[in-house]
Order: sequence, then C-alpha cells, then structure tokens
Amino acid sequence: NLLVVNNDLPVKNVNELIAYMKANPNKLSYASPGIGTSVHMSGELFKSMTGTSMTHVPYKGRQFYIPDLLGGSVQLVFDNMPSALPLAKEGKIRAIAQTTAKRSAAAPDVPTVAESLPGFEAITWFAMFAPANTPKPVIDRLNAEVVRVFKLPDVAERLKTLGLEAVLSSSDELAKYQAAEILKWAKVVKDSGAKAE
Repeated sequence: NLLVVNNDLPVKNVNELIAYMKANPNKLSYASPGIGTSVHMSGELFKSMTGTSMTHVPYKGRQFYIPDLLGGSVQLVFDNMPSALPLAKEGKIRAIAQTTAKRSAAAPDVPTVAESLPGFEAITWFAMFAPANTPKPVIDRLNAEVVRVFKLPDVAERLKTLGLEAVLSSSDELAKYQAAEILKWAKVVKDSGAKAE
C-alpha cells in the first residue's frame, strides 16, 4: 500500500507529515473506501503510533474518494498500490511512503513508513483457504500448485508491474501469520473505537 497525499499538502515525507499533524491537530482528513477496511485501519494505526489526530472520512468505494483527494477535500489516503501508484507516477498525487516493511520493486524510490516510524506495517493480503476438514495431503497439493503458479515468470512479472508481491508460504506459516494479524488489528480496531455499520 501507499501513503499518498494531495499535491497541495506541504509535506514530502513521513516525518514532515507527522510534524504537520502535530502542529495542526485535527486539520487533516483521510479517506477510505469504508469503515473497517484495510485503508481505514492503516490510518488508525498511523494515528496511534504517532500520537496524532486526523478525521476519517469513509466513502462507499475508492472511485468516490479519488476526486476528493485530487481536489483537496481530503488530504491523504493509505491506498492500495495498484490503484494509487499510477496516479502518483502521473503527478496527480504524491506518494510519500509505502506501508510495507520493505520497499516494493514497483516503487523503489518511495521509502517505507517504517523507515521513519519503526514497526509500522499495514498491508493488504490475500490467501487461499479450504474447509476446516480438508485432508492435509489435499491442502499440501493445493499449496504446491498455488506456489508453482505464482512462480511462473509471466505471473511474477504481472504482479510486479501492479506493485504486488506474492509471499509464498506453507499452510502452517499462513495460520501463524493470520493469528498475529488478527491480534494486531483487533487492538487497532478497539483503540480506534471503530464500529461496523
């Protein structure tokens, strides 16, 4: 994901954004495609870790907040890279940071939030799941095939051009990662006071 800002916002990096937010409490607003989305929770995590405040403005989808971001009605968004990167490359918005732990090959010149705010990571991830009673040999076969497909050169190249990275793991590794993510984001949701609508 990318932390992107309206071009009129006078910040070029995460440290400048934090300083601006501290000097101008509650002046900024950030958009998301809805309450509880990864984009929304990324903003809540950022506020929590920086001790800053900004107003969350939930929209009914990305297509509705992009015009407001471009026009300055909202000043920033923690957007998905495949959506935000083309607009940043066109100069319509400014990408000031990636929300992943390490820089993506799709945007190697854009630093991560964690480079200024250690420990920050907010990614959108996908996984393939099967019913709980699926036999282990079937799970292992499915996993092997998914890994094989994602290693195909044309698939890997397509993901790279979209700014996506396939993290290929075993079902046990996925279960551990999922459990850690649930704990992390449950705390963010609780601390933010977000409620499902």
